[in-house]
Amino acid sequence: MAGETEKITINLVFVDLGQIDLLVQEGFYSNRTDFIRTAIRNQLATHAETVKQTVARRTLVLGLQHSTRRDLEAVRAARQKLQIQVLGFVRIADDVSPELALATIDSLVVLGALRASAEVKAALADRIH
Repeated sequence: MAGETEKITINLVFVDLGQIDLLVQEGFYSNRTDFIRTAIRNQLATHAETVKQTVARRTLVLGLQHSTRRDLEAVRAARQKLQIQVLGFVRIADDVSPELALATIDSLVVLGALRASAEVKAALADRIH
């Protein structure tokens, strides 16, 4: 997962943006993105214990969960269904059909990013929370 990022858009008032630009010009940060990433990391560090406790309480997988066609075929063969709950990144392999996803994934909670084919996302739309 190293190097993979999710692009987000934020709106800032002009004064805040100007202050960020000033700090960049003064050499505290290499660019606006560097400032924003640093600010986000600092806030996450401030709230790290809360995140840790919530992950444990909600039984979330922390990090990456990758589901391959073989994984889901094994789930189907065992006549089971998955309740996927992840804080981080969920990847459903490109060779997973919408039918296989529907047969094996009962619910999907992703706090972060989900990568799957458009067809699989559409098939699971009512199961994604």
